[in-house]
Amino acid sequence: MLVSKIISVGDEILIGQIVNSNASYIGEKLYSIGIPVKKIVTIGDTKEALLEELDDSILSFDVTVITGGLGPTHDDITKPVITEFFNEELVTDEKILEHVKGIFRSRNIRMPEVNFEQAKVPANCRVIFNHGGTAPGMWMEKNNKVVICLPGVPFEMKDMIDRYVLKMLQEKFVSNVNYFLKSKTLLTTGIGESHLSEMIGNVEDIIEENKLAFLPSMYGVRMRIDVKGADEKNADDKIFKIENEIRKKVGQYIFGVNDDLLEKEVGKMLEERNLTLAVAESCTGGLISSKITDISGSSKYFFGGVCTYSNNSKFYILDVKSGTLENHGAVSEETAMEMAENVRKKFNADFGLSTTGIAGPSGGTETKPVGLVWIGFSSKEKTFAKKYLFGNNRERTKLRAAYAALDLLKKNLK
Repeated sequence: MLVSKIISVGDEILIGQIVNSNASYIGEKLYSIGIPVKKIVTIGDTKEALLEELDDSILSFDVTVITGGLGPTHDDITKPVITEFFNEELVTDEKILEHVKGIFRSRNIRMPEVNFEQAKVPANCRVIFNHGGTAPGMWMEKNNKVVICLPGVPFEMKDMIDRYVLKMLQEKFVSNVNYFLKSKTLLTTGIGESHLSEMIGNVEDIIEENKLAFLPSMYGVRMRIDVKGADEKNADDKIFKIENEIRKKVGQYIFGVNDDLLEKEVGKMLEERNLTLAVAESCTGGLISSKITDISGSSKYFFGGVCTYSNNSKFYILDVKSGTLENHGAVSEETAMEMAENVRKKFNADFGLSTTGIAGPSGGTETKPVGLVWIGFSSKEKTFAKKYLFGNNRERTKLRAAYAALDLLKKNLK
């Protein structure tokens, strides 16, 4: 099987100034054409580090994609190092030079001398045209191994990958790829990773020679199925078989696949049933309303929400009884129930949701620790609240509470 490697060049990545989103994009694209990434490295702007990684690439990988270090300044080391490694000389590519000049003309500014250097490429490379910037990409080969250099600017890199690189790789390795790789991700909520794994049991009986990965997230656990088939149909059949077995065991926790969103799935269920929702939020600070209204068309089923953060707002806006607040406190089962019921009635909605809790990091007590959240649910038939403990990270508690509320609604829509 063909394998690939990604080298991300730049001190700015190593010191945390930027997030390396390029690697995830490239990895996904290479996997889609049957050349999975087996190694990702990030190195600084040093000649020695890049030469070391290039030696490793030619020895162990069919394809290496390098991003970054193609700019016009002295710290952009990728092109000179590549030229040395492949024992090449730089020559001016007239098409690239005219393209770079055109960019500066269109902006009505003088072209600095350093930008003339960007039109120079190794004599025997295949140039990968960059429609969005001044740094061309380069395709080099050694011992039938391919090294591809692309700019680090994400929108430039993505366009070059999609427009040229994938096609070039498929043409190069068409006779080598006699298999089909495919993946599918099952999205779950309302259950932890260890409990999910326990319920599924011995995965080897299900996946055979394929792979099943458990990937925790803010809303739950993603289960990614990776298969290798003789062709696309064979891969689809394998995924279907594995997914079917998993759904038999934990189907009640699965709300979607791949890029599905819990808020979109819940909205779809409400719309299909011609039902409506209103929310009252305290510790989540409007996050549930924000998630719901991120979905186009949510006005069909979402009547509105209120953020009643203080006791006064709970009393004056939501009519939570003063006795409830005094005797049980804002963070309590009783308060959450009144919030959910009263917001439902005020908006004349079919369902009401509420959150009240202690997001932290301060404010917790022995009986009501940081991370405690009560989530209320109300319909015409029933009103109740459920207790959750989300830990001591404020942002994580808010996010998990918002998703738990949506999950609680989803479970009561079935």
